[in-house]
Amino acid sequence: MTVKQLRAFLAVAQTLSFTRACDRLHLSQPALSLAIKGLEDSLGGPLLIRSTRRVSLTPEGEALVPLAKRLLADWDNTEERLRQHFTLELGRVAIAAMPSFACNLLPDALMAFRSRFPRIQVTVHDVINEQVIEMVRHERVELGIAFAPEAMEDLAFTPLFSDRFVAVLPPDSPLAEATSISWQALLAEDLITLQRPSMVRRLLDQALADQGIELRVAFESHQLATVGRMVACGLGVSAVPSLCQPHMQALGARCLPLHGPIISHRIGLLSPRDRKLSVAAKALAEVLEESVQAPMLRSK
Repeated sequence: MTVKQLRAFLAVAQTLSFTRACDRLHLSQPALSLAIKGLEDSLGGPLLIRSTRRVSLTPEGEALVPLAKRLLADWDNTEERLRQHFTLELGRVAIAAMPSFACNLLPDALMAFRSRFPRIQVTVHDVINEQVIEMVRHERVELGIAFAPEAMEDLAFTPLFSDRFVAVLPPDSPLAEATSISWQALLAEDLITLQRPSMVRRLLDQALADQGIELRVAFESHQLATVGRMVACGLGVSAVPSLCQPHMQALGARCLPLHGPIISHRIGLLSPRDRKLSVAAKALAEVLEESVQAPMLRSK
């Protein structure tokens, strides 16, 4: 059976007239007759009884009418829903983002996305960097926002901006009065950092090792919020990506630019390399690139 054959049959069954069915479907009589014959041949028997005076249904034809109505309604509904997905009138997309991005830059991007596509449902997974990469790699989400991964054979990475480490200081520290601080001065204090295997910690370890700088740690924690509160309470100092700066300041710490050296890293969009994104995911990726890159450029 084809949709065209079912529409032809239903039009004749409802009008009991080939002429009126032709007018309804904008088909010629030969084309309509051919569609009905094709349907009957595929099912194995007659559905209509056609005489010179009238058209009627066989018992099999009568049994097909409600089934044909249901099948065509399902088809039309499916066609309409798919059209809405392709035109972004309907749909859903899942994204994973590290918490520092999820709570700082992502909300504004989602506001911009929502204003353009109000009927697209977005699910946000705010998880640590390593989990973002794993969720994208195992296709649990279509998009991720994370640091550039070390192994990208199966991932596509679109850079959004480069972030640099900033110093996090107690508000009453003498160092907090400066406009910037060197790594040498920062590391002379008790250092509080994230624990391994945090990507932030690994980036810090690697970058300082490349500069021949030894990292001596006084306190470690799994959570940035804990690090921020420990610094704010005067237990020591820390260094985090500038993306975390609003979070650290909200916890009561003071943030300053770091130099000697400037340590930066790329943050961007991740997606599976060999999988085509849905229309909704493509649209979200475009909005993220627009809304995230613009403020980062202005900040420079």
